[in-house]
Amino acid sequence: MRIQSLGLIALALGLSACAGLRTSPPDAVQQALAKTGLPAQSLAVVAFPLGARERGLRLQPERPMQPGSTMKLVTAIVSLDRLGPNSRGRTELLADAAPQGDVLAGPLYLRGGADSDLDWGALWALLRGLREQGVREIQGGVVVDRSLFRPGRLDIGMPPFDESPEFQYNVIPDALYLNGQLLDLQLQSDAQRVHARFIPAWPGMRVDASGLTLNDKPCEDWEDGWQTPAVSQDAGSSLVQLRGSFPHSCKTEPALNLVDRQWLATQAVRQLWHELGGVIGGEDRGGSTPASAQLLAGHQGRPLAEVLRGVMKDSDNPQTRLLYLRLGAADAGPDEDTRAAAERTVRGWFAWHGIPDQGLVLDNGSGLSRSERITASQMAALLLASHEGLYAPELLATLPVAGVDGTLSRRFKGSALEGRARLKTGTLRNAIALAGFVPDAHGRSWIVVAMLNDEQAAAKGRPVLDAVVEWVGRQ
Repeated sequence: MRIQSLGLIALALGLSACAGLRTSPPDAVQQALAKTGLPAQSLAVVAFPLGARERGLRLQPERPMQPGSTMKLVTAIVSLDRLGPNSRGRTELLADAAPQGDVLAGPLYLRGGADSDLDWGALWALLRGLREQGVREIQGGVVVDRSLFRPGRLDIGMPPFDESPEFQYNVIPDALYLNGQLLDLQLQSDAQRVHARFIPAWPGMRVDASGLTLNDKPCEDWEDGWQTPAVSQDAGSSLVQLRGSFPHSCKTEPALNLVDRQWLATQAVRQLWHELGGVIGGEDRGGSTPASAQLLAGHQGRPLAEVLRGVMKDSDNPQTRLLYLRLGAADAGPDEDTRAAAERTVRGWFAWHGIPDQGLVLDNGSGLSRSERITASQMAALLLASHEGLYAPELLATLPVAGVDGTLSRRFKGSALEGRARLKTGTLRNAIALAGFVPDAHGRSWIVVAMLNDEQAAAKGRPVLDAVVEWVGRQ
């Protein structure tokens, strides 16, 4: 009776008064709120020892809150359970008819399968595998197949999250996650001008840095003078015109989302195939692979548990969105929107574990959203279900370690929690959060969820959340 037994989680987390349970902020937390000027109503907390769920701290446990990147816990935990820690994304090269001699008469199909590790080197290895089979000439162009997700290009027509759509955290992935949809741009300045080039240098792609002026900011603050570049493109070329200002005597290599991904994918295939001694004729396009197509070569990404380690520790938004879409694709009906299928999967998982979903709002699964909401009780119940499930060790290995790595590398340093607490962080302008596992003074592990929503949350709220975690560490 799994649903009935786990359904007691929500009841236990919702208790408002019992022995050993606080429902008002501890003194240290109240002092942090007073010092920052943030209202107590902005804070929601659920914290309890794993062996004593009726104890601990509850502050507004049922209030739907904007979680920031702690929402990644939902995607990670449900994905581990539903897809499995060994599941992998895959990229394939296919053809509708077998090559005749060294000629492929039709198109080459490049089919995306949510492969999180498809970088330029992996694409080269795919094409090298085809070349070593004796294929030299491809007569029908390249067809890029993104149909694993519906729609195939979520990025088209999607309003940007903020004013910097070209930066990595804003990438909206599709099933062909080629190099994370990013280009490496080397920027280097001297006392007179800025020099720029793409790495690698794809044919037909130019970058113009003449619009960048020099400033006196430190090199580490180079983004302060950056403005979104202007991009012009036609069938055979792409021009990126840089704008804004850049520090003098500075060098950096940001990875940016600048060029249309369809154009970039086909240009990359053609250039790499040419370097391998091959020839491609015909026109390139997007489309679906015929059911009768034959597999010619494939590439597998790393197992999900390995991918999640980087995703969670570095709080990688595009990779999390890709995983959320994989959840949907694994359970989608014919012609069903993939995000809708992902939401249905997540809510079904909550129901299976007896966790109410009232107030839960899902968008892209990463927390980089104005709309996503979850209560502290729901997040705590999620963590508890994960702890009691098959893949608790896999999840624990993905979480940032206090004072050691990831987004917690500089927090709680020198405290008793350094190297011991494991927490996912979340930060937006108006929302900050921490959620995970914290040992108390006796070494007992607590589940801790703390979320603060206020217009000044990112600017002022971190000491409040740290006070909650440190209070648990002293128990």
